[in-house]
Amino acid sequence: MRRLRDLLTTRGRAFVAAGATLVLCGIGLGFTDLTRIGVLLVALPLLSGMLMRRHDLRFSLERTAVPGRVQVDEKALVTLAIENAGAATSPLLMAEEQLDYALGDRPRFVVPRMRRGDRQEVHYTVRSHVRGRHRLGPLGVRLRDPFGLSTRVAAISGSSDVLVLPKILPLGGGRPAGSGVGAEGAIPHMVALHGEDDVSIRAYRDGDDLRRIHWPATAKTGDLMVRQEDRPARRRAVVVLDSRARGHHGSGTSSSFEWAVTACASVAVHLLAQAYAVHLVCDETAEDGRAASAMEVDPLLDVLAVAQSGRDDLFADVLQAAHPVTASGGLVLAVVTDLDEELARQVASLRQPGGTALAVVLDPDGFGATRRRHPHGTGELPCVPILQGAGWGVAVVGSGDDLATVWTALSGTGSRVVA
Repeated sequence: MRRLRDLLTTRGRAFVAAGATLVLCGIGLGFTDLTRIGVLLVALPLLSGMLMRRHDLRFSLERTAVPGRVQVDEKALVTLAIENAGAATSPLLMAEEQLDYALGDRPRFVVPRMRRGDRQEVHYTVRSHVRGRHRLGPLGVRLRDPFGLSTRVAAISGSSDVLVLPKILPLGGGRPAGSGVGAEGAIPHMVALHGEDDVSIRAYRDGDDLRRIHWPATAKTGDLMVRQEDRPARRRAVVVLDSRARGHHGSGTSSSFEWAVTACASVAVHLLAQAYAVHLVCDETAEDGRAASAMEVDPLLDVLAVAQSGRDDLFADVLQAAHPVTASGGLVLAVVTDLDEELARQVASLRQPGGTALAVVLDPDGFGATRRRHPHGTGELPCVPILQGAGWGVAVVGSGDDLATVWTALSGTGSRVVA
């Protein structure tokens, strides 16, 4: 009875209630015709509900999204291939695809009658303003009788997802000037000017094969030099993301955390295009303080697509994972919120002597509801003078600041502060 009651619509339940009332009144008053009408009103929705349960609603479903990885505000075409796996012809159905709220309205469509083994394809598009991994499915189908007295709802199992990547903003052709020891710590001036990919001769190290000694370079420099036969390391860049929930302000796409993720993604793609080996260090890549590996563009964007603000104590693990990578030199970029003195000194220690280190500090008041900026500029943020004193280039930003402008100014600052 409970299953039968669930099959009845509001109209069907009203018919049953009205019919029962008429049956009781007809019996009590002795009106046979009134009793017959009541029996008919009760029988119609009950019979309709029983017939609904007889339909064999068995379907197989294949769902594909092209492309499966899109950037924010880009469209993906989803194809649903529905096949009747039942023994009998399926009835006419109303279908509704279940979607995450970020993908927009749920598409609704009619599934025509299909004989056993028949296949029907349906297409719809999705677009999200919010990055992340968003679910597609399951598909809900609804069968209703012509009088609207009963309905049957079922779900075709199976779901997939579409990955929405963070927005990538163009940063122009500028890049930070190289300085100091490169990724391998060898021939720093050549690395700074040309990058490590151009180094073919390096200083002799214990254990090197004596047959690889380059005698002309040795005679010229006075030190043993050897040929670099293997492909040398690429220029190294380490991108550190501060995910502490306490430090981020605002909500939705205008929050400081979304600004930080967009900044990390845009700078990382920009540096990868310039042949840097980019190490992304955040909550998702820092594992027990182990050094984060260099990443190509697709895995890096996949990580940032699902990045979330997290516990404050995890930032210590992030910094611990960044230290082994930065110890060999290279470019360091930290996108952080306002830091206390202790954390600021820990971040500042990531820069190696002679290396290039840049910090984008998100002004907490610049992303709040009132979007106030500090009346005295960057001096109000205690982390700025600490980072600046350690040789970092610093930019303090709010929600209205353009990332390309910030990067252009920051990459040529040296150790100045960009307001």
